[in-house]
Amino acid sequence: MTHMMDFPLNLSTLYERTVRIHPGQEIVSVESDRSLVRTNYGEVDGRVRRLASALQNRLGIDQGQAIATFAWNNRRHHELYWATANTGRICHTINLRLFPEQVAYIVNHAEDGALFVDPDLVPLMERIAPNLETVRHYIVMGDSVGDTSLPNAIAYEDLLDEAEPWGEWPFLDERSPMMLCYTSGTTGNPKGVAYTQRSTYIHAISNLAMVSLTADDNVLPVVPMFHASAWGYPFMATAVGAKLTYPGPDLTPAGLVNLFEKERVTFAAGVPTVWLGIMHYLSEHPEADLSSMRGFLCGGSAVPRVMIDWFWKNRSILIKQGWGMTETNPVASVAMLKPHMADWEFDRQLDVLETAGLPAAGLQVKIVDDEGNRLPEDGEAFGELLIRGPWIAAEYYRDARSAQTFQDGWMRTGDVCKITPEGYIKITDRAKDVIKSGGEWISSLDLENTLMAHPAVAEATVVGLKHAKWDERPVAFVVLRPNANADQEELVGFLADKVAKWWLPDKVVFIEAIPKTGTGKFDKKVVRDQYADLLMG
Repeated sequence: MTHMMDFPLNLSTLYERTVRIHPGQEIVSVESDRSLVRTNYGEVDGRVRRLASALQNRLGIDQGQAIATFAWNNRRHHELYWATANTGRICHTINLRLFPEQVAYIVNHAEDGALFVDPDLVPLMERIAPNLETVRHYIVMGDSVGDTSLPNAIAYEDLLDEAEPWGEWPFLDERSPMMLCYTSGTTGNPKGVAYTQRSTYIHAISNLAMVSLTADDNVLPVVPMFHASAWGYPFMATAVGAKLTYPGPDLTPAGLVNLFEKERVTFAAGVPTVWLGIMHYLSEHPEADLSSMRGFLCGGSAVPRVMIDWFWKNRSILIKQGWGMTETNPVASVAMLKPHMADWEFDRQLDVLETAGLPAAGLQVKIVDDEGNRLPEDGEAFGELLIRGPWIAAEYYRDARSAQTFQDGWMRTGDVCKITPEGYIKITDRAKDVIKSGGEWISSLDLENTLMAHPAVAEATVVGLKHAKWDERPVAFVVLRPNANADQEELVGFLADKVAKWWLPDKVVFIEAIPKTGTGKFDKKVVRDQYADLLMG
């Protein structure tokens, strides 16, 4: 018996509604050359439809095939999001912070047929391109190709000019992939997560309820479009017809505050380091007018309590802390006050606002001990957080490592948490020894293995220590071989051409022995405790 239409959860239905109802709503974009372009949903729709045709007819990208983007947050990136989602192609966004070898790995693994690159990022891509095996076309996201060695290079605007607009959007299998995001939060090669039409659709609707976006809002995603789909905000804002403001490459506090002020932004999203920089800038520029801003989502790493307090008391801006992972599509919880908390003193409310929040509607969470037994949600017991729901990944994309993370219908997050009787998630530690700096993961094991390849190094361990700006930064603790000599400059230089620049340790500390556990493993907890404030002086 069928009581309801079996109508697919396609993102194009959300998109079409806004194009029809809010065609004049603005999309503002800062371009690679720092110029500002104003357009709207109606005008962008014409470009999206020509781009969709060009993907198929000019570039030969079929349904189910992937294209890569190497780009900032801007209107052309927005157009790529929708041209792929609306036609069954896959948009593979590349994290600009990945090491070149990792970029080559994920492009080859995703089998990207074309790669779209912002003009100012072309020199970076030129160094990687010789190692890309499946890319047939490089599209420079501007008016012209410029002087480049990229093979088969095409200017984005030329691609659109030559294309006829796509007609009616097709009905797609709602479980088909529409975006590929790779996480570097583990050792070894990055692992891909395939977001589907269904998962992204449900994620958008549920998260709109948590942050209450409407067509009256002006949304500025500071979080990169190359990082977990900008936490879904291009899809969420489009779904309700909100104005969208894309900041491009200028993510300085001055650049962002200027854009907030001039465009009257009401809601933004980004990692704590961004907001800490803005907080310091606003302290020095009290004349800046952020009266339009009602709040922002902050996530990627723990949000400092002092920052939540400062923005509320000095600017009447409420920070909503969010938690999620690439594997959770990505936002899975948001710190929201319950109605009975509205009259609490703000210091008491901060106890709630500094948590990872409540699970989004539609998701289930639990904490378990090392044997997988469920633990009580009493605010005292802590264990690994497991999660499941309709926009949580069930596996990694074509990766045998899936079994380590996805077990018995649940996803193991690797975060050690408590859950309070009120249902709030409190992250207390990480099960794995990866370091999260400025919202990005750094593998301590990869750094250790590379350091120990130096002929003077006998043992090395790397831990993340507290940092005022970046939340955590890596510090290396090294035991030298007998009669060997090396200093910090030499070891950091040894790492420099082997890992991404932002992975390099802030300090190298030479010690006589690294503490070890009973099983002979490096006891990183002892090291962290002993040197906890090393970078805070």
